[in-house]
Parts: sequence; C-alpha cells; structure tokens
Amino acid sequence: MKRTLFLKVMILMIVATGAILNTQAAKVQHLTTHSQSMDKDIETVVITPEGYSENNSYPVLYLLHGYSGNQNDWINNVPEIKNYADLYQFIIVCPDGAFSSWYFDSPIDNSIKYETYVAHELVDWVDNSFSTIASREGRAITGLSMGGHGALYLAFRNQDVYGAAGSLSGGVDIRPFPNNWDISKRLGTYAENKGNWEENTVINLVYKLTPGALEIAIDCGVGDFFYGVNCNLHEKLLERNIPHDFTTRPGGHTWEYWKNAIAFQSVFFHHFFEKGKED
Repeated sequence: MKRTLFLKVMILMIVATGAILNTQAAKVQHLTTHSQSMDKDIETVVITPEGYSENNSYPVLYLLHGYSGNQNDWINNVPEIKNYADLYQFIIVCPDGAFSSWYFDSPIDNSIKYETYVAHELVDWVDNSFSTIASREGRAITGLSMGGHGALYLAFRNQDVYGAAGSLSGGVDIRPFPNNWDISKRLGTYAENKGNWEENTVINLVYKLTPGALEIAIDCGVGDFFYGVNCNLHEKLLERNIPHDFTTRPGGHTWEYWKNAIAFQSVFFHHFFEKGKED
C-alpha cells in the first residue's frame, strides 16, 4: 500500500511540474564508445540531469531500444525522458544495441557480444566517464520489446552489476517466435539449436533469482503480441516467490504505450535509487 501511494504521488508530481521541467536543462550527448570484445565503435546517447556536477555521484538508468532500432530511438520518440533525468537526478544511457542483437553474446557468431558490451564494457565506460554511483545500488536497466528482453536477460545474469530491472512490452520468452526478428541469426534455428533457445530465454532464467535480490518491474499492454509471454513470466515469478511489479493496461506495441510506461518505471527506479541511499 505504501509503495502504491508513493507511486501515485510521484506521478502526480510529474504532471504538476511539467511546465517547470520543460524549462530545465538536461544535457543530451551523442557519444562514441568502443567495444574491445567486438573490436568496433558503438554510438551511445547519454543524458545528464540539470545541475550535473562532478562533485556529486548519480545513479544510472540504462535504457535499451527494440528490434531494428538504435541509440536515438528513445530520445527521438520520448523526449520527455530528459524531464525524468532532471526530476529524479539520474543519468540515462541509451546504447546502440544493433538492429537485432537481442543483447546476447551469440553462441554461433563471435562478432555479436552485446551482453559483454552492455553489461560490462559500457558500464565501465560510463563509470569512468561520468560521476556515477558505481555499484549495483546505483544502476538500473530497462527497455522496450527486444530491449525489454535484453534488460531482464542482462540483469538476471549479472545481478552483481544491476540492482533493478524492468521491461516494457518485452519479448521475455523467445521460444514461441522461432522465425521472427532475426533471433535465429543469434542462436541458430530452434529446430537445430534448441539448447541455445532454452538457455537464453528470460523466462528460463528465473531460477537465478532469489527473493528481494533484484527489484523488478514488468509492463505490457493487453493488446500486445507479447502479452501472453509476459503473463507467463509474471506467474512464474509468483510461483518462485520473487517480488516484482506487474502492470498491464489497454494498449499495444506502440510508442504511445511506451511513452506512458516509462513515466511509471522512472518513478519505480527513482524509488529504488533513493532506497539505496538510505541503506
């Protein structure tokens, strides 16, 4: 009940202070990072909040794009994320996860190592380049669609790196979609590489979680083609007694839905970051 009331109050604050936020000065930087594991440069958008200072340390929200997207998707389609960086005083990092990486280290293609890049190389670069809270208490990760899969996949497998994770319309079980979104280019065909698919789908990684170890927020519209697999993940988390927030509302696989959902998840992650400061 306390968390529900807190979230409602914070959302009202977003609406009430909208006019003020639009005058604030979050800084959007388009930067080039380097992946040693893939031996290539990767573009990244970094948003620092108004008043950013090297004298302070800031939590970081890693925000992942979906299939066929790039690092500019979030800032171009939901410029309001600048407001959330200002209001909650966190840094937002939006890396280019490639057209269809699914944020795996591919077991069949050594040139695709996006788990290594996002969960390790990028995190190290951000912590070395900006004034961050360089611990899991100061890091959260979320994303939409392919990025929703990626965020939970990376967080479940790297709980020493991230303390909180979310998913917006995430492809949290890839097995029902063996012919979609170039997944087979990363894992091989399901028919010939079943083990790769079983070992790298989010819903089969729940065994890695212990109650309370990772703050989790899952959001999916009831009209989304990923709605069923998100409900299945919710049920499995309940079965394993893993606390999590699970939100559904009318809507589909659209930017209109994600624009609304990221406002709520920003509050969720802000609450997580503030709790870390208290601890």
